[in-house]
Amino acid sequence: MPLLFIISPAKRMDVVEGPPSACSRPEFLESATQLAHGLLALGYDGARQIWRCSEAIAHRSWAQLQAMPDDMLADPALLSPAVTSYVGIQYQHLAPQVMSGQQIDWLRTHLRILSGMYGVLRALDGVVPYRLEMHTRLPMGDSRDLYGFWGERIHDALARDAAGMPIVNVASHEYAKGVTPFARATKTPILTCEFLSPRKSDGKLVQAATEAKAARGTFVRWCAEQGVEETGELTNFSERGYRLDRSRSDEGTLTFVRSEP
Repeated sequence: MPLLFIISPAKRMDVVEGPPSACSRPEFLESATQLAHGLLALGYDGARQIWRCSEAIAHRSWAQLQAMPDDMLADPALLSPAVTSYVGIQYQHLAPQVMSGQQIDWLRTHLRILSGMYGVLRALDGVVPYRLEMHTRLPMGDSRDLYGFWGERIHDALARDAAGMPIVNVASHEYAKGVTPFARATKTPILTCEFLSPRKSDGKLVQAATEAKAARGTFVRWCAEQGVEETGELTNFSERGYRLDRSRSDEGTLTFVRSEP
């Protein structure tokens, strides 16, 4: 069974054309359309409170939302693939648009993107742009937020696909939180990757948000280039000046430390 990697999405999304093309539907598409209808039911003002964004972004997001429930159900070939739809530092460094066909195949098999709207996405699942972060307090039925709405479903889908292999956690805490509590309860093996770099002010090793995003994208790209299939291969990662720090690593954590740039 494939080694699965989980990463976070990005706030910003674009509709993209050209290779690679989307070729599959999200597993939890019905739940995603339910969330889209739930946002619409709030009206513009209610949705903007949920989004907590500028008026310009809210107007753009509300316009996208009007057609979202129907657009989500379109043929995947007419939609953007998840891995190229997200725009942000992590995805710039992952750079799927310039990957070879073999590397894209690796992403399709090994990569899962956690999502507030879709739950979990494969790299070439067809998606539409949305704005809905995992920590959002959007009441749906008996659930007061998205963690409650998704419950154990994201974890269970990942554990099924991993089939006993460790899940390599390269996601932010906000998104990993939708998986790790259930993994601990069911003893699903998870290997979390941390990327520490020296803080400019005092040299203390920290996981700085911007650099961590760049490191995560670079790490996944490197894994695709290397065709990684076993966790033991991950220890060889050395891009962007990172090296594995064995003294800070253990059975459930790989800690990579960056030397001074």
